[in-house]
Amino acid sequence: MNILLMGTDGRDTITREEKRKFHAGGVACDCTDTLMLVHVSRARDRVSVVSLPRDSYAEIPAHRDEATGSMRAARPGKINGAYAQGGPTLSVRTVEGMTGVRVDRYLQLDFRRFMDSVETVGGVEVCTPRPLRDKTTKLDLAPGTHRLGGGRALQYVRSRHVDDSADFGRIQRQQRFLIGALRGVRAQNVLADPLRAARLSRSLVGAARTDRGFSARQLLSVARVVGRIPPSSMEFTTVPVSGFSTSLNGALEWDRAKAAKVFRALDADRPLTRPDSTARLSDPPRFGSPATVRGHTLACR
Repeated sequence: MNILLMGTDGRDTITREEKRKFHAGGVACDCTDTLMLVHVSRARDRVSVVSLPRDSYAEIPAHRDEATGSMRAARPGKINGAYAQGGPTLSVRTVEGMTGVRVDRYLQLDFRRFMDSVETVGGVEVCTPRPLRDKTTKLDLAPGTHRLGGGRALQYVRSRHVDDSADFGRIQRQQRFLIGALRGVRAQNVLADPLRAARLSRSLVGAARTDRGFSARQLLSVARVVGRIPPSSMEFTTVPVSGFSTSLNGALEWDRAKAAKVFRALDADRPLTRPDSTARLSDPPRFGSPATVRGHTLACR
């Protein structure tokens, strides 16, 4: 099963006080700040996560514009802009066209769903070997381990001005956060408690379901499968990039050969790295050469 995890910058449902306290105001671009392609193996014994940088150069397919209702021809753009033009369905089609991987389901989180989900599991533990300070989100974490509630967790996963690694640093922190969240859910037996499990799935899914989105029951079923997979059998990487586009200002070009190798492995249900790999993320990450790491290497120590 392939799942596209989309974190949008939708903030209409958080309160004015929450926007002020967690520095989550401003004007939303109605785009995807986070895109992760999550592959659950056929044997249900491995999870592979490939992060797709939000500024990736993309060929956005022909579609009906959600705002105007008019048809738009295929055109180049940044991958995060597909959501603004055609919602989650167009984001899925764009990712499928770029990766050659069929997306079976998607999970879409705005600020409200993210914050509520973190609160439902009692916060998420993250760690950092160095100070993390962001001038925009006002994230301020000292070295060490921290348990973050919904609002502070939002600051953590949104921050991209901690250093000059920009979105690559943010992707690394999002991957660490995902492992921390999965560990917390397992440690607290959230999925074994019917009431807490149902509340978490409703927080994640919300009321709407369209096309290939999840229902609360479907998400809970998948979560229980993933919850049994240890971090050592989870692997994380970022799609390799070669540099900046010359035709679209500020867009990142993927390294086509290296990216194709990653997506062929996903499509063939093969692991991205050897089980005995000792690779670790550099901190801050190096541009264009992301490591493929096992989930246990992302854990707090």
